[in-house]
Amino acid sequence: MYKALLKPLLFRFQPETAHHLALGLFKTALWIPGYGWWHDKHYVIERPELEREVFGLRFKNAVGLAAGFDKNAAYIPLMARLGFGHIEVGTVTPKPQPGNDKPRLFRLPQDEALINRMGFNNDGVEAMVRNLSSPNVQRAREKYRVIVGGNIGKNKVTENEDAWKDYQVCFSVLFDHVDYFVVNVSSPNTPGLRALQEKEPLKKILSVCQDINQGKHKPKPLLLKIAPDLTDGQLQDIVEIAHETKLSGLIATNTTLDRSKLRTLKAQVDAIGAGGLSGKPVADMSNNVLWFLRRSLGKDFPLIGVGGVHDAASMQAKMDRGADLVQVYTGLIYEGQGLVRNLLNHD
Repeated sequence: MYKALLKPLLFRFQPETAHHLALGLFKTALWIPGYGWWHDKHYVIERPELEREVFGLRFKNAVGLAAGFDKNAAYIPLMARLGFGHIEVGTVTPKPQPGNDKPRLFRLPQDEALINRMGFNNDGVEAMVRNLSSPNVQRAREKYRVIVGGNIGKNKVTENEDAWKDYQVCFSVLFDHVDYFVVNVSSPNTPGLRALQEKEPLKKILSVCQDINQGKHKPKPLLLKIAPDLTDGQLQDIVEIAHETKLSGLIATNTTLDRSKLRTLKAQVDAIGAGGLSGKPVADMSNNVLWFLRRSLGKDFPLIGVGGVHDAASMQAKMDRGADLVQVYTGLIYEGQGLVRNLLNHD
């Protein structure tokens, strides 16, 4: 139904408009008597053999929603009904910010990919806390047993030397409201942000968060999300930092700046301009990073694989390279609301 009817309709609209339209249609459909029951029966998979424990948390399955889809934790009651084992909200910053100018999200249908330069548009960490505290979200988290992670970043106006303060604020304010944290220094759409992946500034950010964490009665898992464009030397630095700052896991990977594997006409890609590429074309790069990390960190260090997951084979490719969990975003746009069900029912 999605590919035959909804997708052609949604793809007539600008991607950001289509995003909100699709969520609005889903929310409206749930008001139809009996539809919610029917939907949950068909799309929410609950089987004990799918459960797994990763960084001390019990996930009902291995498939999660990547950060960027639900920037303000406003859609957890909807997205939980697609069967996700976890939902990562954000990236959130201390203060609200509008992000980059529109248009800033572009489809590449020939490649089943997206290019985005959103720029951490969000309503700020206080708004996220209000959303996470709402009764609807609390009920959805409990009913659907969905783990919620908080992906945190810095405001665009914050200078890099003070970036650690923004991560400190987000970590402190969100602490009681999410199940795990992800430090995002790998988006290509905030000027200078990727420079924070260098060893010293990154150690500062992670150490500040861990100082707060270790002062709590029950510390939260702290992960780092990295770019697919890092050199082997930079990846080795990440491995060392992961040990030194006692990270709970790594997420590989964010979007890429590389355009070399696209089938879309170069003139069309050039006209779009800057932004991070996601979807099928990033799969190989992401998998290579994942495999490097698994070999370097050993079999027990938790890894989440992101980038190009759109079917059972692409999910298995990440598992084969060491992923304990996977996340999807672009695949959901192209495959529709049945993606999680299809990934979990592939055997």
